[in-house]
Amino acid sequence: MDHFHYSNDRYLGEEVPLAEVAEVVGTPCYVYSRATIERHWRIFDAAFGQHPHKVCYSVKANSSLAVLDLLARLGSGFDIVSGGEMERVLRAGGHPSDVVFSGVGKSESEIRRALQISVGCLNLESESELYRVAEIANELAVKAPIAIRINPDVDPLTHPYIATGLRDSKFGIVGQEALAVFKRAADMGSIEIKGVACHIGSQLTETGPFVQALEKVVDFVDQLASHGIELAHLDIGGGLGIHYRDENPPDPETYTSAVIEVLDRRGCRLPVIIEPGRAIVGNAGVLLTRVEYLKHSDHRNFAVVDAGMNDLLRPALYQGFHEILPLQQGSASRPRVYDVVGPVCESADFLGHKRSLAIAEGDLLALRSVGAYGFVMSSVYNSRVRPAEVIVDGDRFHVVRKRETVDQLMENECLFPG
Repeated sequence: MDHFHYSNDRYLGEEVPLAEVAEVVGTPCYVYSRATIERHWRIFDAAFGQHPHKVCYSVKANSSLAVLDLLARLGSGFDIVSGGEMERVLRAGGHPSDVVFSGVGKSESEIRRALQISVGCLNLESESELYRVAEIANELAVKAPIAIRINPDVDPLTHPYIATGLRDSKFGIVGQEALAVFKRAADMGSIEIKGVACHIGSQLTETGPFVQALEKVVDFVDQLASHGIELAHLDIGGGLGIHYRDENPPDPETYTSAVIEVLDRRGCRLPVIIEPGRAIVGNAGVLLTRVEYLKHSDHRNFAVVDAGMNDLLRPALYQGFHEILPLQQGSASRPRVYDVVGPVCESADFLGHKRSLAIAEGDLLALRSVGAYGFVMSSVYNSRVRPAEVIVDGDRFHVVRKRETVDQLMENECLFPG
């Protein structure tokens, strides 16, 4: 469920007509719904009931300071994958002890900073990373809280670019190799083992892969216990999908029930860390864009809009589908089938193929379900400035990121000297 809807033929975010946002802020423009973000986080938190747990929002899905601020106010933890995301969480009011630092390629400076601020847990993904963390922790005279991410070799049944739990993936450590790394970690004086982690992919639409992976993780927990290695938590990652077009993913309650059933049946009472991102913010955002030109021909029609692949990369990168709606219904124009394309000088610059739309030049459109992996993956390709970001809150809206300027685009550059 989200809080974008039509009322009297106008498309609204909560109670704000989005055409008004476009007129004030300009286009392209990302708009997020506070009510949707908060509702989705609370559903995940409530779904675990009495089972000890922590919801750590996956920052890579949408790292807007204002979004992080809203989640920090709810008491959310945060799952990060870079030093930059760590600084964003801190600036937004997140507490370091509520941060899980994931990722396969943490630099020395990122690890040092994480240990200096007493981050909650470092999720390690290789033996080499363990040695690096241990060395830095020794230098700082601290114990590094770590979990080790295992790779369960489970097919998540999703797009290959966002499948992370298969044996061929760069993520995690497989089987007996992981056990050996845990044993080495247990013998290191500067390491404190906190948990085991697993994440098999993103945009999953069935509970089966989650359950299959979790069974393997619990098997591994039992194996660790037989070697005297006790854990403080079980990090089961994120990855629950959302509705873009015809997907029917399980709701958080169904997903959580499947998780708790496995844990109860296996007698595992470890506190659970869950790291949803897309499922919290994906359907909480739309991208507003204006139709610049309509091109009609005998074999194909194009709607050229002012948003492009630099603003929203998912259609070009993942062949991702986003519903496209007019901000004003009841157009006098007759419907035609359009390819909705942007101004970027690439044939891959499209936002949607074969969409039936009754539109005219100058009309405003909304692309739905762009709250996750939308602005965060934007670029300045073709020297196009990045769009503004707005949050609607009831009958008000707030600009939480101003549109980039051309001066900002070039502020770190200079002409060749001499």
